[in-house]
Amino acid sequence: MDTQILTVLVILALTVILLILEVFRIDLVAILCMLALGWTGILSPAETLSGFGSNAVIAMIAVMIMGTGIAHTGVMNRFSGAILRLAGGRRSRLLAMISLSAGLISAFMQNVGAAALFLPAVLNISRRERIPASELIMPLGFAAILGGTLTMVASSPLILLNDLLRNADLKPYGLFGVTPVGLILLGSGVLFFLFFGRRVLPRRPAGEAKISEQMRLIDTWHLPHRICRYGIPTGSRLVGKTTEESGIWERFGLHILAVSTESGIQYAPWRHTGFEAGQELALLGDEQDIQRFADEFDLKFREALESFRDLTDPDSAGFSEILIPSESSLVGRTMRELSFRKKYAVEPLLFFSRDEEISGDFSDRKIRSGDTLVVHGLWDNLDRLKGDRDFVVVTPIEGSLKVRGKTPIALLCFAGAIGLTMARLPISISLFSGAVAMMVTGVIRIDEAYRAVEWKVVFLIAGLIPLGIAMQKTGTASFLATRVMGVVQGQHPLMILLAVALMSTVFSLFMSNVASTVVLAPLVISIARMAALDPRPLVLLVAVCAANSFLLPTHQVNAMLMTPGGYRNRDYFRAGGGMTLLFVTVVVLLFYLMYI
Repeated sequence: MDTQILTVLVILALTVILLILEVFRIDLVAILCMLALGWTGILSPAETLSGFGSNAVIAMIAVMIMGTGIAHTGVMNRFSGAILRLAGGRRSRLLAMISLSAGLISAFMQNVGAAALFLPAVLNISRRERIPASELIMPLGFAAILGGTLTMVASSPLILLNDLLRNADLKPYGLFGVTPVGLILLGSGVLFFLFFGRRVLPRRPAGEAKISEQMRLIDTWHLPHRICRYGIPTGSRLVGKTTEESGIWERFGLHILAVSTESGIQYAPWRHTGFEAGQELALLGDEQDIQRFADEFDLKFREALESFRDLTDPDSAGFSEILIPSESSLVGRTMRELSFRKKYAVEPLLFFSRDEEISGDFSDRKIRSGDTLVVHGLWDNLDRLKGDRDFVVVTPIEGSLKVRGKTPIALLCFAGAIGLTMARLPISISLFSGAVAMMVTGVIRIDEAYRAVEWKVVFLIAGLIPLGIAMQKTGTASFLATRVMGVVQGQHPLMILLAVALMSTVFSLFMSNVASTVVLAPLVISIARMAALDPRPLVLLVAVCAANSFLLPTHQVNAMLMTPGGYRNRDYFRAGGGMTLLFVTVVVLLFYLMYI
């Protein structure tokens, strides 16, 4: 055996062991693998670091930016609302609708783009229905990958396949030549999670996944986050009182986020705002304190929060930290003097000054340089605070009506990027064009774009790409494939199909799916001709099984969804192991019955 091939096999084996045992974090393992190929001289310095400039990495960065831009517009929240209404809150129906929607869209766009498009909606559904995100995100990702087998333009290997067939003087497949197999695979994947999801998916609280800025604020400051809607009936003792006279801050420790009247909604009502019969209140605070306040003034509980939908939509409103800089004109003044609520339409919740935390009524507390306020309000109102020199808004503004108004532009940018990929422009250029278009049109700011990139995923993909290059350059891939094909030569067609499916599956875990297809295609054509079989189905099988990347989070889709789902390597090994076996079994039987 050639020394270089042996070296690559050792590095490959060590990488697999470290990934499975989780000795180090997955991105660190990928970096060590990349450096090992450079240390041993297998790859040149340029080849060792080539992953950072690869199509896959640039496309991944672009998809993250576009996904965040679309999430800012709130369009996927509206989609998730429609899904919830259709599913009726049933978990199995939710999972099936999400998976099928993502899978079918993947038939005509890159699966990583489909996953990024649906991720905000899935996170929103998880939050609304209190379903752990880990139970929804992995099925979404697997369905997006399976959807890449629905048409001949759904994935890079299938697009490449017809060129490989033409080069071998074989007839290419039509657009829907693989659709029957893809539909059955997608259906099988959905059924797998419907029947076995509770056994193989981790039930991990959202706290173990990536914590949002809002959750960080709630946990850090122990903020109340229950919003209740109450009506003021005729005869209530609250009628005729002002906000301050009700004692809501001092006696009850509550906050009125909004008052709904016939003429509209007043957010963060001023201390001199008077209450009238027929008004509705959005109250924020602990449940017991809200109940005390309601009993005191005979308020009527309203089940739905329809009147205050914006306050409960995370893309419309939320908590924010505000710092008072030394040059602020507010220093030395009080909240009462400022008429803070009246001027800014946001509700102050906490006042933090010189290591002292103050809640309740701090209207007459003098403001000092360096003091911190925690407030709640519409992102649009908080965005206006951000432009005021008297404040430093520490918390990122997660959405605003200005951005939500750019929904058509965001969708047009995304659709344009997908259109460029279908026009055969390189995927990296196509998707990055869409990301830049969103920045230019103001859908997402450039600083938000930098924050949108999950660098753990970038280093994971960039670190493993050189391993695939090394396997091709040194002949390791051909060496392994030739040995396996030599064993099955002359065997029953089912055994040949099984060997091809397994080989393509294994290669695609550590090489790009395109590279594994390029390496295996000429080998399986030779084997098919020796076995007197039609080579076309075997080459198609290679391209289809290049999507069978579920055992480890090395596929771009799985890598991108690992952090939002709070997954570990063993979670993919557990759920992906069953999916891999199901995929191989279904594909081998279908190809034997339909193509051979």
